[in-house]
Amino acid sequence: MTVVIGGLRLKNPILAASGTFGYGLEFAELLDLNELGGFVTKGLSREPMAGNPPPRLVETPAGMMNSVGLQNVGVDAFIRDKLPRLAKLQTAVIANVFGNATEDYVEGVRRLEAAGGLAAYELNLSCPNTGGIMFACDPALVREVTAAVRQVSQRPLWVKLSPNVSDIAPLAQAAETAGADAISLVNTFVGMQMPGPSEDGSRRTVLPLGSGGLSGPAIHSLAVRLVHQAARAVRIPVIGIGGVVCGADAAEMLRAGAVAVEVGTANFYDPRATVRIARELSDYCRQAGIRRVRELSQSCRGEPARAAIDKLPAVP
Repeated sequence: MTVVIGGLRLKNPILAASGTFGYGLEFAELLDLNELGGFVTKGLSREPMAGNPPPRLVETPAGMMNSVGLQNVGVDAFIRDKLPRLAKLQTAVIANVFGNATEDYVEGVRRLEAAGGLAAYELNLSCPNTGGIMFACDPALVREVTAAVRQVSQRPLWVKLSPNVSDIAPLAQAAETAGADAISLVNTFVGMQMPGPSEDGSRRTVLPLGSGGLSGPAIHSLAVRLVHQAARAVRIPVIGIGGVVCGADAAEMLRAGAVAVEVGTANFYDPRATVRIARELSDYCRQAGIRRVRELSQSCRGEPARAAIDKLPAVP
């Protein structure tokens, strides 16, 4: 079940996604964090952020929308209050970092670089820059941020991309050429929900700020397609995210070309989802006669694994 992502060795390819797992410590009494391949922290900014007004979450058919607003304690408080306990875990802790300018990303990683206990960084580029353009929508901005952070980071660097683009390939390639060790995708799709007849009619939309990020099983097939496209566009590893709720979903992401999988929305209704999915994926491979989980993604990248793939059970 072990996989390697840009020099980082994980005991299995299942991680908890940023924004759905707190700082990891909140889940320590609910599951054994050391059973995970790793987890990605809540997004961290240079300074603390209060986030958006409530309500922040709304259920949708086969998923949910959120407008949390990237609430977090800030890099310094994370290093002081969270990281010492996280450093004792025997699993990979990846810090998600975001900002509104390239220097925000650089400074956040620079401060984290001086602290121990982290295995890698994941740059959340699904944020608007000071000019109002989302970093992940412009290959030049992706290249700029990635290259700047690469200059200060000795740890593996993952770049998280948005699905709200017309073509994922040039963005993935921009991250690769700028020095990223891996790409993670997808972040949430932009969506909106209107109040029903029995709901508060004073609001024009259910979420106070209008739109939100759609996630969950509703986006799974869309995410698989983008993961497949990205995996064929770059040589660095791809980490698949989007609507994974069971081992078969994770296997489908791997078959599309991902090397590892992050689990997000499932954590909201099943706090033990990540551990359960890791076990289900192991059972899936065993039943299919797959000796190494990495064989699932090899065929997409042109490596000889046809015999193993042909034996795989159909994904429900």
